Amino acid sequence: MSTDPETTQNAGPGASDDAAGTGTRPADAEAAEEATTGAGEGDATAQLSEAEAELQAQRAERERIERRKAEKKGPIESGGKLSGRAADLLAAVRAVESGEKPAAGLFAETGPPPAPRRSAPEPARPKPVPAEAATAPAAPPPETVQAVRRVLTEGGAPDELAPQVAAVLGEGAGELLRADPWQLLRVTGVRPEQADGFARALLGAECGPGDERRGRALTVWLLEQAALAGHTALEAPALTAALSQRGVPDSDAALHSALAEGEALVFQDALEEPGAPAGRGSGESEDSEGEERPVRVLVGLERYALAEESLADGLARLINSVPKQDGSGEGWERAAALARGSAAELIRAVAGHGLVLHTGGEASRAEPARLLGEARALGLRAWAAAHGPLGRDGFAELLGQFEPSEAPAEGAGPGVATVAGLLSGEEGPGRDGDGALDLDLLVVLDAPQLDVETAALLVESMPDGARLVLAGDPLVLWSAGPGRVFADLLAARVCPQIASRVPDPGPLGELVSGVGVGELNQVEAPGKEVVIVPVRDAGEAVHRTVQLVADSVPRAIGVPAAQTVVITPGHGGAAGTRALNAALKERLNPGPGRFGGFDPGDRIAYSPAPGRTLPGEVVKADAEGLHLSCAGAPVLVPRERVARCVRHGWALTAHQTVGGRWPAVVVVLPGDAAQALSRPWIYTAFGRASRHLSVVHGVEQALPRAVAEVPAKPRTTRLPVLLGTQAAQAAHMAQEAQAQVRARADG
Repeated sequence: MSTDPETTQNAGPGASDDAAGTGTRPADAEAAEEATTGAGEGDATAQLSEAEAELQAQRAERERIERRKAEKKGPIESGGKLSGRAADLLAAVRAVESGEKPAAGLFAETGPPPAPRRSAPEPARPKPVPAEAATAPAAPPPETVQAVRRVLTEGGAPDELAPQVAAVLGEGAGELLRADPWQLLRVTGVRPEQADGFARALLGAECGPGDERRGRALTVWLLEQAALAGHTALEAPALTAALSQRGVPDSDAALHSALAEGEALVFQDALEEPGAPAGRGSGESEDSEGEERPVRVLVGLERYALAEESLADGLARLINSVPKQDGSGEGWERAAALARGSAAELIRAVAGHGLVLHTGGEASRAEPARLLGEARALGLRAWAAAHGPLGRDGFAELLGQFEPSEAPAEGAGPGVATVAGLLSGEEGPGRDGDGALDLDLLVVLDAPQLDVETAALLVESMPDGARLVLAGDPLVLWSAGPGRVFADLLAARVCPQIASRVPDPGPLGELVSGVGVGELNQVEAPGKEVVIVPVRDAGEAVHRTVQLVADSVPRAIGVPAAQTVVITPGHGGAAGTRALNAALKERLNPGPGRFGGFDPGDRIAYSPAPGRTLPGEVVKADAEGLHLSCAGAPVLVPRERVARCVRHGWALTAHQTVGGRWPAVVVVLPGDAAQALSRPWIYTAFGRASRHLSVVHGVEQALPRAVAEVPAKPRTTRLPVLLGTQAAQAAHMAQEAQAQVRARADG
């Protein structure tokens, strides 16, 4: 990667435009206040003329007056009159819900903050965005909310939290909260110190750091924080150490209490010793034939433990099953003979196995596309599922370019869906009479984005005799939810693995491939495919980013702003998504933001569930809520969910862009982002560009250092051991069957 001498020329002419106040500052006082959260006055360096400064002041004053009028006409904002501890608690909850702050934990990964944890138990199956309207979850009964409100008020907590607490704790929430005030920790965004204050107000002298209820609640809270960082379980010593750090005097007793009450589960996983046969089991009931083997004691929440065990069982079923042939055996071989290299290997592997893994970069998607086309020609019901709508639509275009070796069988055409839509039934082939997916072959793209719960649902939904292909790039960021399913499967080596030999082309492909192996190479970019824009501070980073998106890239590269995405490490800071989106909105779609800061034409990122981001655009707003268009589908977000689920979408985090590609990408690396950088983050961000990549570079040597020295942070999961158990059991059963056959032959 090199600094293109044209960069300054490309960026430079627009500098006069930006000096006129078009690129660096948010549109209004409210946005400016949000953009500078935790960042100081970085944007104040932008130079404005006297007239423009006066216009901005007048606009801010008009908007302030309009807000005051609206406040007088409408209801007082919830929590607006709170102060002190109650106001802090409400602010903390709202900050996490809206994504302004990550749900902090002791086990956070390096990189962008993970999605906020769910505030209530819910089915693991992801819910797709409805075509007509997105409806809010069912509200708890009014009497339950009222009972909770009384307890919250008595404990000095904001009563605006009552609906959330009632939804989390369910029937009898008021009595439960009064008996155990630390149950407040189950609400998204509540911190231990805030729950402690609430408990002291309710319990008085009865409250203490060694309270058994506190220890149990903190145990669950810590496990939830670990799940946000990707772990499905924690080693017991790490958990007890974290409890001690939170002031629990007897952490072992607290852990045992949580286990006794069923708040968490404990597992003993046998560790493989160097040179020992792989794949022996785990669990408390096994004695490994009397041998003393080292074990690790893990503690996890029931939902993730059940998901991992269900996933392992389902994968074993696919691995040990015989795929349905339907007379297509010769057809598979003919298709493989006409293919080349790793594409032929993939076709042959899928022909004879129920589960196959396929790895490779963006260009390697041509191989699953060919596979689906050949399956269609053989009369199989073949489908692909991508992580999000951008990946779905891009793969559908690729699929349309493929010509199978044989004429397609009537009615057997392949389709493409999103994983969430496939599981919910909103997309895909639907279900058969047994409740399984009505298909013969499923290719899951972006497989590294599968968390354990989604993967378990997907595998459970596969019919007997069907084939499953998990395809993806193992070097991108892992799933937002807990687990590392694809990486664990690759490491377990329990099924065929086909590594694509199709390289990503051009300077962008060369750059990204180098990052993948820990090298930040200089690449020749004669077509300005890669441009470096050095900046001194966050204010200049915002200024240059707006200039690139609105002027330089459209003019020099020919990619309009609507086809360019900005990627930055986090939401906060002077050059985070909020600050960048405020500046980009002012330049690209200025407006008063009459509905929660949004105007028609705004680019948005809609999050219907944690870990899922749907890019779209605001269509209109009315009394019902905010009307969006997401991947061509209309979506209605109710008023009360807008602040939690919708944010502006010109600038995104790398996790939000996984599974999608854009013609042009501007990656913003301000100086305060150095600690958030890792090789997977950089690989993912740089790899989202298909034609042009601009890097707004303010981290100096932290960029090559992150590429060379900061790999993905490990996640603690049980899937490898569970897969080993399944493999050992299958091998043992096979040996017994062979022994029986030999015995009958000898007899």
